[in-house]
Amino acid sequence: MEVNQVNLLDRLVANPLGAFAVLALAAYLEAHGDSFFQVGFYRSSGWGRVLWLLAGTVVLALYGSVVNAPRWEFGKLLGVYVVLFFLMAQLQAKVRFGQSPTLPIYAGGALIVAGGLVIAFWKA
Repeated sequence: MEVNQVNLLDRLVANPLGAFAVLALAAYLEAHGDSFFQVGFYRSSGWGRVLWLLAGTVVLALYGSVVNAPRWEFGKLLGVYVVLFFLMAQLQAKVRFGQSPTLPIYAGGALIVAGGLVIAFWKA
């Protein structure tokens, strides 16, 4: 990423709402990139498989850039990120693959959200 883009991300993550937006974008990119691999491995063949896997690689590299370019303490934001990734993954599962969450996914998701809130807001 260029220096100007990194500076923009640094300014965005300095604000809690901006940090949330960058984390949401990163979670979306990670879940979307993973879904490209899912399609590549299990729903395509030949050149289609190659293209889906290549697209997944590009999107996951973009995710890595978005999440690692800002100068922030990612560990402190990990709880929020895990919650956002879980939600984005469920959205991808429903929209791209027609998979609705089951009761165990809802129960586990509630624990993920609770854990994310503890990590994000517990002042030690």
